[in-house]
Amino acid sequence: METGRIVFSKAGRDKKKPFVVVSSEGEYAYLCDGGLRPLEKPKKKKLKHIQPTNNCDVDIKNKIDNRLYINNAEIRKALLPYVSS
Repeated sequence: METGRIVFSKAGRDKKKPFVVVSSEGEYAYLCDGGLRPLEKPKKKKLKHIQPTNNCDVDIKNKIDNRLYINNAEIRKALLPYVSS
């Protein structure tokens, strides 16, 4: 799973919530939403329990890949169009 990819949770109490992939390892992806799941404590989720979208936030991807500073507000701002009211 590519870093910076916007995904939706398919299972668990966070079902249908959007997240950004901050890293992946084997069959797991580490997800953040900038609120309940900040960058300091990402959610570890199996790949079969997430639904990837075709959208990838390029700014976040570049910052994560180049190990630049990123904050939770940037994650929340990137996910804003995907949050349902």
